[in-house]
Amino acid sequence: MSIKNCYNFEDFRNLAKNKLPSPIFHYIDGGSDDEITLKRNTDSFDECDLIPNVLANVGKPDLSTTIFGKKINLPVFLSPTAMQRLYHHEGDKASARAAEKFGTFYSMSSMANTTIEEISNISGGPKLFQLYVHKDKSITDDLIERSKRSGFDGMCLTVDTLVAGNRERDHRTGFTTPPKLTLQSLMSFALHPKWVFDYLTHAKFELANVAKKTDKGTNITTSVIKYVNEQYDPSMNWKDAEYIVKKWDGPFALKGVMSIEDAKRAIDIGCTAIMISNHGGRQLDGSRSPFDQLKAISDAVGDKLEIILDGGVRRGTHVLKALAAGAKACSFGRMFLFGLSVGGQEGVEKVLQNLHDEINRNMILMGCKNLSELNSSKLIYRK
Repeated sequence: MSIKNCYNFEDFRNLAKNKLPSPIFHYIDGGSDDEITLKRNTDSFDECDLIPNVLANVGKPDLSTTIFGKKINLPVFLSPTAMQRLYHHEGDKASARAAEKFGTFYSMSSMANTTIEEISNISGGPKLFQLYVHKDKSITDDLIERSKRSGFDGMCLTVDTLVAGNRERDHRTGFTTPPKLTLQSLMSFALHPKWVFDYLTHAKFELANVAKKTDKGTNITTSVIKYVNEQYDPSMNWKDAEYIVKKWDGPFALKGVMSIEDAKRAIDIGCTAIMISNHGGRQLDGSRSPFDQLKAISDAVGDKLEIILDGGVRRGTHVLKALAAGAKACSFGRMFLFGLSVGGQEGVEKVLQNLHDEINRNMILMGCKNLSELNSSKLIYRK
C-alpha cells in the first residue's frame, strides 16, 4: 500500500505499523492501562446520528471557522504532539508546512524536537504553542516569551499530565527517548533499516525548546514517562494557570478540561477557549470521552468561550457531529502522526486532504452551506 491509497485512519495506521519499529508505532498507537478510554474516544461518536436536510441548494459549502483569533479554512487542526522527530526526520517542520498549506493550525508541543524560532521562520500559517508547566518556573516563562516573540497566535496549557499515565505498551516494547536497543526492541529496529538510517543520519534527537534550560532535554536516557514525572510540576493549580494566562495575554485555551465546573473556572481565569480532551486516552483510563462531555459543557458555557474537541476524531462525520454538539473545531493527533510516519509532509497533507474531502462531501449531504448550520437540530442521540 502507498500513501495515495490511504483512504481512512486504518489505512494510515496499517502502513505506519509496517514502516515503524514496534516501540515507536506502539508509542503513537497506545493508551493507558486497559485502553478502555482510548477506544471509547472514537466509539462515542456512534451514540448519535446526523439528520440531513435535502434540496438545500448548498453549492460549495464554506468550511471555514475562527479560533484563537484566526480564520482557518477547515474546522480541524493538528493537536500538539511530542517528539515528532521519532516518526519522520523532518518532524514538526513537515507538520507545520502541511498545516499552512491547508490554512489551519499547526500546534507545537513543549516537547518538540524543533525550536519555536525554527518553526516561526518556515511557516507563516496559524500556530499554537502547547505549554507544560515544569518544576523550574524559568523554563515555563522562557517558553511563553519565546512563543510571543516568534508570533505564535495562541497558547494552550495542558492540565491533565501532572504525572504520566500508565502506558503499559511502552513498558512491554522497551520504548525509551531517545530510542535505544534493548532485548525487546532489537529485532524490530533491525527489521526497519530505513527508519534506523534516517534516524541516525539526521539531526540529533533532543527536546529542542528546553535543551538549553535542562540537561534532560539532550540527555534523556529513560522513558518519556520518567521525564514527565521528574520535570513536570505535580502541584500546578488554578493560580498557576491564571498567571500563565495573564503572562501570555492573548488567545488561550486550557487543554484537558472534562467537566462543566472546570470549564467555568477556565472562563474565570481569562481563558478564551478550552480543549475538551483526555490526552488521547493516554492518562486516566476509565474517564469519559471528549465527545461524551461535549454537549453538556457546550450547553453550560458555549456562548462564553471557544470549545475545541480533541481526541477520537477519525472521520469527517465525527467532525460534523462535534460541531453540531457545540464545538467550534476539532483537533486530532494519531491520524496525522501516522501520516507523518509514512510520508512526512506529503503524508500529513494526505490526511488533511482526506478530512477536507469528507467534511465537504458530508456538508453537501447534510444540506448545510456553512458550519453555523450544524446545530443541535442536526443531531439525535440514541437512548
